[in-house]
Amino acid sequence: MEKRRLSFWEIWNMSFGFLGIQMGFALQNANASRILQIFGADVHELSWFWIIAPLMGLIVQPVIGHYSDKTWGKFGRRKPYFLVGAILASIGLVLMPQADMFIAFLPALWVGAGMLMIMDASFNIAMEPFRALVGDNLRTDQRTLGFSVQTALIGFGAVIGSWLPYALTNWFSVSNETVEGAVPLNLILSFIIGAVILIISILVTVATTKEYSPEELASFEDEKAHSEALEKDGGEEKSSLLDIFEDFKKMPETMRQLSWVQFFSWFGLFGMWVFATPAIAQHVYGLSHTDSSSSLYQDAGDWVGILFGVYNLVSALYAFTLPYIAKRIGRKKTHSLSLIIGGLGLLSIYVMPDKNWLIVSMVGVGIAWASILAMPYAILAGSISPKKMGVYMGIFNFFIVIPQIINALIGGPLVKYAYGNQAIFALMMSGVSFLIAASLVYKVKDVDDVI
Repeated sequence: MEKRRLSFWEIWNMSFGFLGIQMGFALQNANASRILQIFGADVHELSWFWIIAPLMGLIVQPVIGHYSDKTWGKFGRRKPYFLVGAILASIGLVLMPQADMFIAFLPALWVGAGMLMIMDASFNIAMEPFRALVGDNLRTDQRTLGFSVQTALIGFGAVIGSWLPYALTNWFSVSNETVEGAVPLNLILSFIIGAVILIISILVTVATTKEYSPEELASFEDEKAHSEALEKDGGEEKSSLLDIFEDFKKMPETMRQLSWVQFFSWFGLFGMWVFATPAIAQHVYGLSHTDSSSSLYQDAGDWVGILFGVYNLVSALYAFTLPYIAKRIGRKKTHSLSLIIGGLGLLSIYVMPDKNWLIVSMVGVGIAWASILAMPYAILAGSISPKKMGVYMGIFNFFIVIPQIINALIGGPLVKYAYGNQAIFALMMSGVSFLIAASLVYKVKDVDDVI
């Protein structure tokens, strides 16, 4: 028995929930630093607040992956998890920019950080089962397309989320000014709109996507071969949550090799997300690192949203070309070349003459982002037993969150003591990290390099 070949639109609907997830994630990425600064955080403290995000991923994703592998009911295997995650993330989106309304109980900064934690835990609950769902439902020859479509939807959702605050201010005259330490109205409305779209997009996937039952997965003709070939790598059935640690020790060789590529890729991404707004406000707009409440700083923050939207739009478009490029030159070369372009894009920010030229830099970042979201998973999926797809996708997340935790711990002190509070050098470090990741791709063994 073989998995059914899915149409393009079936694959599209299966991943459509990522549109809303990434819209919320983009709102967080582009604006969380600004919101926390409005509530009183200094620039060198930002990475410490952002450590919440990777910590939640480190804890949540492997656990959710383990249990979603074991779950089967009338609502399916993966769908119950990302539906619950979407609901919780929506609550965090609505409340984070309005954390000051709880000031009678706790400082707004700590409430905002708490909402950031809720959002990150919830995004992780939703994301991991989506990754596993693509591995569950698609044949080997459709996986690169599946992860590319998922990346495209991630890009489209992120464009909407990144551009929304700017659009509300410039197209609909919604204020972007802070009043007495409150978050601007354009951000509050953007987060509410993001919460609504997140719920709707998840419901589209839930309503249109059928999951294979455990019995159907076990019946596919390649299951036995996968299980026998990968038994030494942890492909056998497990029943205890503690067996996640055993699975970690027995991870496939390909995952071990990809872990270093992921480490430097996500170390770079985290630095960009955390420090882009203060870096561009200082380096391009000429502002001080203490000038986070001025109108010009808010304009810089809105422009960073536009730039983030640009790289996500490029990512969405480039994602459709990835299967064709990978077919011609292989998945490893495709990923390495994309990371090199992204690294050069980040490094170019330092020499760009004005804010508009930064769009060119973000084109390079978008090419790398598309590949980071698709190619490692396409390479990894072929080395994992279908019985362990969820838990290993969750364990793979270790190599996304650990570099972010390290960057969160050292990023702030580096900006303060090594960079003289000049956040632009954090972006330069991110560019170098991309180039290191590109060099490490060639050490990866791609056991299933087909389109």
